[in-house]
Amino acid sequence: MTTDPTTRSQESAPEGKRRRRRRRRPRSGPPSRAVALLPQLFTTGNLAAGFWSITLAARGDLDRAALAIFIAWIFDVLDGRVARLTRATSRFGAEYDSIADTVSFGVAPAMLAYQAGALQQLGWTGWVVAFVYAVCAALRLARFNVTPARYQGRFDGLASPSAAGMVLSSVWFAGFLRESGLPLDLPAALSGIGIALLGVLMVSPIPYRSFKDLRIDASHPSSTVLMVLGLIVILVEPRVTLFLLGIVYVAWGPIEWIWRWRTGNALEEIQPEAEGVPSSGEASHE
Repeated sequence: MTTDPTTRSQESAPEGKRRRRRRRRPRSGPPSRAVALLPQLFTTGNLAAGFWSITLAARGDLDRAALAIFIAWIFDVLDGRVARLTRATSRFGAEYDSIADTVSFGVAPAMLAYQAGALQQLGWTGWVVAFVYAVCAALRLARFNVTPARYQGRFDGLASPSAAGMVLSSVWFAGFLRESGLPLDLPAALSGIGIALLGVLMVSPIPYRSFKDLRIDASHPSSTVLMVLGLIVILVEPRVTLFLLGIVYVAWGPIEWIWRWRTGNALEEIQPEAEGVPSSGEASHE
């Protein structure tokens, strides 16, 4: 009986080599339980930072309360990246992320704005303004979970982390002015209008750029130079730079919306067949 040489070579191959060949096969299927829990750990960090901000604001430690919201934003960005890298995205993770965002970017900024002083001067009206802000953040997050995005690369309304960033940067900017001997005492009513406006923008249909499709071509020296200059400007005095950038971003949404409405240059909406897949929003971690 003649034996195939290929069969003989396979039979004579050491067992270790065959095992190594089996180990090299790419794994497919769902991630392990430990890997699947990793994004939830970052979401829990987001929630913890938001709760920490609330306790700090209650004690009057406003600068650190603002910093805690910034830390929550970092966790919020990371948990989405980790979920996609580990293929551990899930409906549970999206819902848990929305709950954490409601605390960190809804309740915590509302508490921070109220404890900053201006809203307290308005009495019950100030309390209502802060509460409305928190409710608008919760409604925005709930709307995203059930409503697909209308425009590619755009948020429907001001994203809750962006609104929270405007609140915390305002606190930092006010601290910078005090340290510089230039205290800016805005009327309490004006501060209340600003907080209420942020809440309205969150639940509005005004599209805001998400910048998720922004790509920096490192092969072009001009792009690298602009990126470095931008980082330098932010790092020189971040309390001023972040506040000014926040003002520009918040105002740009309504300005562009009005301009497009008056010129008839409307944005192209996502086709119905693509509506089932959200392209932007908090649950996808802008």
